[in-house]
Amino acid sequence: MQTVAFRQMSDSTREDYELLEALTVPYLAALPDRIMTNLGALDDGLSGYQVSRLQHSLQTATRAERDGADVELIVAAVIHDIGDDLAPENHAQMAASIIRPYVRPEVTWIVNMHGVFQLKYYGQHVGENPDAREEYRGHQWFDSCEHFCERWDQTSFDPDYPTESLDHFAPLIREVFSRTAFDPAYVGG
Repeated sequence: MQTVAFRQMSDSTREDYELLEALTVPYLAALPDRIMTNLGALDDGLSGYQVSRLQHSLQTATRAERDGADVELIVAAVIHDIGDDLAPENHAQMAASIIRPYVRPEVTWIVNMHGVFQLKYYGQHVGENPDAREEYRGHQWFDSCEHFCERWDQTSFDPDYPTESLDHFAPLIREVFSRTAFDPAYVGG
């Protein structure tokens, strides 16, 4: 395996960074596969629910797709809980950071805020404010996040709901995560 010559960045050369750039291209191309691998790990995550975290995510995306959502919202629904394993206290922010370079700001905001909006359905049971989302009422994407949570996310813990597989969503995941990061055509300018 080729490696750079430097041991600290201040000693690097143009050739070092040309090598790194050449290695970065295939690494970035494999991002959709890494996303799907990490989603697959949610099948063995936090227990206690009637469905796994992966099944919850797939069910959320299935509901979004059947409700006519666009590709960005469907992919957001698939990955919205991808941070559960490594960032259980701020999983929404982790997922938002992952998807942010590839989608419009509205979608990033929805993923980022879904944890606060979900408190509406269970906050009273865990000592949290179920109305915490009211602080954001009037925000341009409040209604979109409310819809995401009400129609797709909070309803997706049903073991009997006919849910699409991860393979079903793979082409959409590949489409979104193969985009050029921060392309103004998707994230705005």
